[in-house]
Amino acid sequence: MLLLKKADIQKCYTLKDAMAAVTEAFRLFSKGEVEVPLRTQIVNRQQTGSYLCMPAFCESADAACVKVLDMFPDNPKQNLPTINAQVLTIDTNTGVINGMMDGNYVTQLRTGAASGVAFQNLARQNCTKGAVIGTGGQAATQLEAMLNARKLELVEVSDRDYPRAQEFAQAMSEQLADYGAKIVAVPTADEAVRDADLIISVTSSTQPVYDGKLVKAGATVSGVGAYQPQMQETPVELLQRTDKIYFDSQEAVLAESGDLIIPLKQKTINQDKFVGDLGQVISGDLPARENDQEIIFFETVGIAAQDLLTAKSIYDRALAANVGMQW
Repeated sequence: MLLLKKADIQKCYTLKDAMAAVTEAFRLFSKGEVEVPLRTQIVNRQQTGSYLCMPAFCESADAACVKVLDMFPDNPKQNLPTINAQVLTIDTNTGVINGMMDGNYVTQLRTGAASGVAFQNLARQNCTKGAVIGTGGQAATQLEAMLNARKLELVEVSDRDYPRAQEFAQAMSEQLADYGAKIVAVPTADEAVRDADLIISVTSSTQPVYDGKLVKAGATVSGVGAYQPQMQETPVELLQRTDKIYFDSQEAVLAESGDLIIPLKQKTINQDKFVGDLGQVISGDLPARENDQEIIFFETVGIAAQDLLTAKSIYDRALAANVGMQW
């Protein structure tokens, strides 16, 4: 078995590589070529943590994996990551588990890549400003994916903890300096989204985190954080103003994400603006953006197809580069 730590993966694999893998994952998923049951999720009685198991198999990609993941949103208070995970890759000919890799980092890569792929396919070409709301463990790859998708001049980041946002902006300014964008912290999410062309919210909030009326015409928004039915970081006003809504998996989103479940139950929105899965856009089966004035919203809860193709490509790359430890 090949064991891969985060540092091992970073030696041979980039976020751009992950975006290519996730693009293929979405395409194969939309074609029905990936067997991905809805993930098993157990939430503890206190609603403070959840345990998830996400298997996937794709014969055409010669890939199989299982991700075991726990999410505890209050962990940062104990200086622990919100997500703890491992991904097991499996030889499709023998069933032998041939690899285990840092699932936290794989999750960060594939989740960030999902927003990046959405922006590649749905955003206007002439984008200059981005906004990232939430500066937790998923935020760094979200920001980098945004910068991969479009050449931005400015990204404003915000967090309920403004000093944390400032620290994040400083660290990202150094880490992502080659992209050439100015990365700054702002005191409020409303300030960040104002005039932004690309917006990512990646929080565990149960209440909307910005004013949807401030999102400008032509913006593309990725909702990342609301992975449970009680979570709702996206304002209803934005969904009401949105021209088109896309999903990583419409079935999964409508089963798991409060961003859509709550307003649908309250009948403050309907499904008239639902277009379909991003993979169908990638495959050419659904339209993407049709003009520069459309507001487009993408909701992702994460599907095992993303983990599958990302982990497969990491394993292949690490094996070829002789990276990691054999156990």
